Amino acid sequence: MTENLSHLSQTTDTLVAICTYNEAGSVEAMLNELREAFSDAVLLVVDDDSPDGTAAIVKTVGERDPKVQLLVRRDQRGLGSAIVDAMRIACDGGFDYFLNLDADLSHSPAQMPALREMAQQDPSLAVVIGSRYVPGGEIVGWPFRRRVMSKLVNRFATGVLRLPVHDCSGSMRCYRTSALREIELSSLRCVGYAVLEEVLVRLHQHGYKFGEVPITFTERQTGHSKLTLREAARSIAYMFRLAFESKR
Repeated sequence: MTENLSHLSQTTDTLVAICTYNEAGSVEAMLNELREAFSDAVLLVVDDDSPDGTAAIVKTVGERDPKVQLLVRRDQRGLGSAIVDAMRIACDGGFDYFLNLDADLSHSPAQMPALREMAQQDPSLAVVIGSRYVPGGEIVGWPFRRRVMSKLVNRFATGVLRLPVHDCSGSMRCYRTSALREIELSSLRCVGYAVLEEVLVRLHQHGYKFGEVPITFTERQTGHSKLTLREAARSIAYMFRLAFESKR
């Protein structure tokens, strides 16, 4: 459904993207809630050719809402490269703001406008992060042990990468596309979850500032998490690599 969205960017400055794989159980509800939060934005779904019919649902929604767009990737798979593809579409399409969040309703679309509002009010910010770990942020549905482990891992990552943020692994974010163009998206190499840290490292290296807004993260109610132990290990290894490269 989409290649170049420059004709739509003439009517809005914002593109909101979700990246999906087997999210048929939540994608329509997510799009409906996003439209309630952003009456003007283009909503982009980047789907990795889900076998459960996710793309077909998005096409149906798009028939009644032309600002719902779909990109089906048939030769690629992975959250990192999907996010980068969505960033590239936002940059090439002439949008001023690119927003991203999880597709499984663990992020509330109703909280997204606050991120864009902060970016609009402070032009020095390259990205505004929806943070679980600033005052007012919280996690719902996780056992105590998982909360503690997540916070410790996040502190480890921000420390190793020297990032001036409290939450470097959450995907609910609002980016200024002019900053994304500056870091050259083609230079991003991670195809997994660690791309979230990699983007922050590249922006930080270019001297950009970050903002954070407290959000509530809720454990998904349908489907299964795509973050496996193997992917988590790969992400940690890649963060060490990023830290080593940034010190050279």
